[in-house]
Amino acid sequence: MWLFILFVAVPIIEIALFIQIGGWLGLWPTLGIVVLTAAVGTVLVRTQGLQTLRTLQANVERGGDPIGPIAHGALILLAGVLLLTPGFFTDGVAVALLLPPIRAALIRWGAARLTVVAAGRMHRPAPGGPSPRSAGRPETVEAEYEVLDEEPPHGDRREGDPRSRQGDAPPRPPSDGDARRSRSQWTRPPG
Repeated sequence: MWLFILFVAVPIIEIALFIQIGGWLGLWPTLGIVVLTAAVGTVLVRTQGLQTLRTLQANVERGGDPIGPIAHGALILLAGVLLLTPGFFTDGVAVALLLPPIRAALIRWGAARLTVVAAGRMHRPAPGGPSPRSAGRPETVEAEYEVLDEEPPHGDRREGDPRSRQGDAPPRPPSDGDARRSRSQWTRPPG
C-alpha cells in the first residue's frame, strides 16, 4: 500500500512544484535548475561514494564492521538515483540523503526497526521424519553386538595397578597403529 501511495504522491508533488516554480521563474530557468541539480548531484554522489568506499575498505582491512559504510553507500546510491530523476522534491530528498548526519540518523532509525532472521537454510522435515529438535544432532543407530574377545590382549594389564583387574575398569579401545588389537572387534567412530 505504501509503495502505491509513493508512486502516486511523488509525481503529483513534482508536477505541482514544476507548475509553481515554472510560473514564478519561467520555463528556461526552471529547466536550467533541474539540469544543474543533476550535474552537481552527480559530482557529490561520486565524491561521497568514493569516500564511503575508502571507509569500507579501511574497516575491512582492520577487521571492523562493514555494515555502517555499506548502509551509507546504499543511501548515497539512492540519493544519486533521486538526483537523476527530474524534479524538485526528489532533488530535495536526495540532497538531504547526501548529508552525513541525516544518513546516520536514518541508519539508526532503520536499525532499530530491523529484524534479523536466522541466516541459514530452513528445513521442514518430511512427515514421519526427524523432528526439528533432533535436526543437526548425530543420528542414534541401534545395533546388536557379540563380544568375541573377553580377555584383553597381552600387555593391557599393568603390574601393580589395582584398576587393571578384570571388571574394575572398562577396556581401552584399540589404537590405530597396534595390529594386535585390531582383531578385538572394537568399533571405531567413522573418520
